[in-house]
Amino acid sequence: MPVWWLWHEEAFWISGTTTRVWCRQLRRDPRASLCIEALAPVPGHVGVDGRAEARLLPDFDIWPISRRLVDKYTAPGDVEAFFANMQTEPRLLFRLVPDVWRAIDMRVYEGKRADREYQARNR
Repeated sequence: MPVWWLWHEEAFWISGTTTRVWCRQLRRDPRASLCIEALAPVPGHVGVDGRAEARLLPDFDIWPISRRLVDKYTAPGDVEAFFANMQTEPRLLFRLVPDVWRAIDMRVYEGKRADREYQARNR
């Protein structure tokens, strides 16, 4: 599922709404993985595994971090309108602290050993 994410205070912050299926599932079972793909300057990705802690109003003020997400992902002329609309939705944030980090440089990645063996047998 594509998500908006922000690295802030040693955690990834992920935005969603309480009505989305993935948000409901993550609240029931907080085990999560996040994969961040990049094409430049090096094609590859970073993956993390951890537990996603739900943060909701009124116990946690989600708006400062939500605003940072809007600033990151929205065109400058659209920020205010987007943020105002976001505040009308049943929003929450997830705080994902990585337990496991992975990074793959696609310039040298040859695939998993099992995949390479399967391909070799089926040529």
